[in-house]
Amino acid sequence: MADIFLMALQGGLASLASYLAAHVLLCLVPAFFIAGALSALVPQQSIIRYLGPDAPKWVSYPAAAGAGSLLAVCSCTIQPLFAGIYKKGAGLGPAITFLFFAPAANILALSYTGVALGADFAIARILLALSFGIGIGMIMATLFRASEAARVTDARAFGSGERISGKALAFVGILVALLIAGTLKVDFLKAGVAGFELPWSGAVAAQAALDRWVPADPATGAEGLSLQGLVLIGLLAAIGAVAWRGLGKVDEDFRRLTWTTLALVAATLIFAALAVAVTENGLSVTLTGRAVAVAVLCTVLLPLARRFESWDMQQWLWETWRFVKMIFPLLVVGVFLVGVIRVFIRPEWIHAVAGANTVVANLAGVVFGVFMYFPTLVEVPIAKMFLSLGMHPGPLIAYLMADPELSLQSILITAAIIGKLKAWTYVGLVAVFSTLAGLTYGAWVDGVPIVVLAGAVTVFVAALVGALHSVERFRKTA
Repeated sequence: MADIFLMALQGGLASLASYLAAHVLLCLVPAFFIAGALSALVPQQSIIRYLGPDAPKWVSYPAAAGAGSLLAVCSCTIQPLFAGIYKKGAGLGPAITFLFFAPAANILALSYTGVALGADFAIARILLALSFGIGIGMIMATLFRASEAARVTDARAFGSGERISGKALAFVGILVALLIAGTLKVDFLKAGVAGFELPWSGAVAAQAALDRWVPADPATGAEGLSLQGLVLIGLLAAIGAVAWRGLGKVDEDFRRLTWTTLALVAATLIFAALAVAVTENGLSVTLTGRAVAVAVLCTVLLPLARRFESWDMQQWLWETWRFVKMIFPLLVVGVFLVGVIRVFIRPEWIHAVAGANTVVANLAGVVFGVFMYFPTLVEVPIAKMFLSLGMHPGPLIAYLMADPELSLQSILITAAIIGKLKAWTYVGLVAVFSTLAGLTYGAWVDGVPIVVLAGAVTVFVAALVGALHSVERFRKTA
């Protein structure tokens, strides 16, 4: 029993360590600052105008999907951005479409899917993600129309009617560029600009010790921990220590700890963008194009920030800290629990039930995507591995639809943002639609005529629309 407990504890801590070192810094940290900027600097009515429930559906839903397509983010990184637009007055439907579409079908994920798995999978992924993202958003908007009407009425009451200013648009744009520069996998960002070597005779032994404590296992998504990652975790802890007062009290005034926090954040992001490798002689450090881009963008933010009133910047940093306090603890708990659960789930179990295009096989793909959470884009090579091991293309599509959307930690965070009932309704809809996507694509691969599939999907959509229409009529009558 003690061995099982220790194994589970090690799995949870290893999952948390590798996640914090590999993913939080260059994607989640900028996302928090973007969410804070949306909340503090973007007028409420400018969000409501394009994404609010009164905006034309042909404007709000494509706008939400289009915004999501530009961000190469995972189900956790999208949460601060989702919280930012939702709290600012965006309608539940467009906000859900944004939440769904960004991880599932951003440009980078689609191109990577096409290269690794083939054009058929990429086309299926974009069509299914677009239709299901908009469909799930509309269903959520219909089911929770009453509670959403009260929320948006409050938003209208406090909305100023202003448009987003040019300086705010430029500021948010640079923050988005910082997020993209940190996550985009293109050659010029990965290329080395300059490099040097730090002599350290114990580097190989230290890395070997980390590999024993936090072993990498591609089959289960465990990524291991590098020496650079260990330093990054230390820097992240330092940021948290100084930010507690540096950002938590910034609404009172700027203080030395505020500037210390911001300097630590910038230095940490730049360090995270470096390429650090262990060699026989020590550590090889390469200044990459990504590090240069991150450093330049961090520098550009300073003169842009000076164009705002001091109070605006204080609000931006305070809102950023508010999102961190709301989301980050749940993220830590969720990642730890995923690591514990992953210890007891064997990939071969999934292979055994996902070799045919059945309802059980597609549900297995969905469940695997939830509990074996992989960071953004990692699901594609994992899917390629499953395909080579005999997984049917249908369950594979179900997995590709569910994995970027649903993870234990993202479910917890979504519930904190929109409430448990709405969150679990969303989870159920994603699971059902992902299973339906797998069954449909798998049937097409198995040779079912496209006319038959189109008819079945049409009947399903008609039944769904009819059910929603009945719900709406019942509510009006009541």
